[in-house]
Amino acid sequence: MALTPADIRHIAKLSRINLSEKEVAKFTKELSSILECVDKLKEVDTRKCKPTKQITGLKQIFRKDEVKRGLADVEKLLETSPLKFTENQIETQAAHG
Repeated sequence: MALTPADIRHIAKLSRINLSEKEVAKFTKELSSILECVDKLKEVDTRKCKPTKQITGLKQIFRKDEVKRGLADVEKLLETSPLKFTENQIETQAAHG
């Protein structure tokens, strides 16, 4: 499928991207080439292929969260701040005045 420069300008407008004429020419060629590769994939007979959901073989990759005491001492970390701190929190100026 070959795209035209008008197609690229339309895609750029929908994407709210400003393209120079040089970029329009470049992307016309590049995107057309990508779509030609996709068209070739459509020719492959996949009727005998089973759908693949994932290929790693992993069943359950999540682990339980374990709370561990960090190596850093809270008081020592707070003392490195040039700002005042109260109740283990650094006091900063209000962000919105």
